[in-house]
Formats: sequence, C-alpha cells, structure tokens
Amino acid sequence: MNSGPEGTETGIVHEHHITVRRTGRYSTLGEQAAGGAPRAVWFVLHGYGQLAGRFLRPFARLADEDGATLVVAPEGLSRFYLDDVNVPAAERRVGASWMTREDRLAEIDDYVAYLDAVYAEVLRSPARPRVTVLGFSQGTATACRWLARGAARADRLIVWGGEVPPDLDLAAAGERLASLDLTLVAGRRDELITAKILARDTARLRSHGVAFRVVEFAGGHELDEEVLRQLW
Repeated sequence: MNSGPEGTETGIVHEHHITVRRTGRYSTLGEQAAGGAPRAVWFVLHGYGQLAGRFLRPFARLADEDGATLVVAPEGLSRFYLDDVNVPAAERRVGASWMTREDRLAEIDDYVAYLDAVYAEVLRSPARPRVTVLGFSQGTATACRWLARGAARADRLIVWGGEVPPDLDLAAAGERLASLDLTLVAGRRDELITAKILARDTARLRSHGVAFRVVEFAGGHELDEEVLRQLW
C-alpha cells in the first residue's frame, strides 16, 4: 500500500506499507489461567508506558478471591525505554504503547487484529463466559476502537481514566457501543481526565443515544482496588 509522495530537497519520497508477521505478548491472572472454562473473562488494556504483567497487579487479589474469573492483559506491540541514555541499557525501564500519531491508521488496524487474535485464543471453549473489556488511560481509546471495529464481542466496557476517542465515529459505532454495559471511571484528582473532559465525553455519548454510567473516586490517574471490587 502506498501513500502520496512527499517532496524533499533531493527528490520525492514515496511511503510504502508491508504486512509482516510478528509476535505479541499477553499475560493472565486467575486459577483458570492454565486451562478450563472460566465463568468470566476480563480483557484489561494498559496505559501508555506500562507493561502487561505489571498492569495486572491491582487485579491479583480479586482474581485470587474469585477463582472463576480469568484476567487477560494484552501488551501494546510497540515497546520503548522509559529512561534516557544516561541510564545503562541493562537498567533502563521498559514500557509499551498502543500507538502514536505516526502512521496511526496502520497501527490501529494492527492492534485491532492483534486483540482479535488474543480474544480468539483465550475464548476457545464453546461455552462463552461473560466478557468485560477494561481500558485504562491510553488503553481506553484502544478498547473503544477494538470493540467498535473488531470481531470480538463483549458484554461490558469500562473506560477508566481516559476518553472515548474523539475521532471514533459514534454514528457508525454507536449501535455496537449501545449494546454494551458501558461505565466511565474517573478520579476526581486526575490531572489528565478532568471534569471538563469527562463532561464533554458524556455529552457526546448522550447525543448519540449511548447509555452509560459514571463512577468517580477520590484518587487520581490510577486504578483503585476498591472501585475495581465494586465493578467486579
């Protein structure tokens, strides 16, 4: 696939795309992680600069207490060092991202296909469990686009500390989102998702007839275990 030419001082650069095979990683929690048929499955999508395994930590106690819920954390396909070059390479922290603005449409297509593949691998049993998708921070846009555009089907969507992406066509995706039990979760001290942004998001959803509820808590840009327990 080619895009339009781009002029430079030395000539015209043509951009091309090629589809390649690559390996994605996901982590799981819960007694059913090794096999069997869980009663419920949560797909949880991390925020910018996080890794799947670490993102699962707030869910660990709930999964252990429950014993019949499988928590699945796919990891963004793009990893990068969080620390600068002054930190030795062996000691630099690593994070992952779902996408950037660069070549964003191709990256969206890639992660939707990747998440569909994880979903298909996890839900192999004919008996379909109750499926919850939770997106946190950058993962909220990923979760919304996935459920709007992908093959996966969920019963519930939790948008935590992020937005329903402004570029998502709710006129086209509204029917699929309306079929979900949609919850928006926001910390009152969240500096990224302010009350103004939350109000804009809820007004947009209402204007397209998408039902939802809002859960607020006293913290900031973080997962809160007590709120998770209420939603569990």
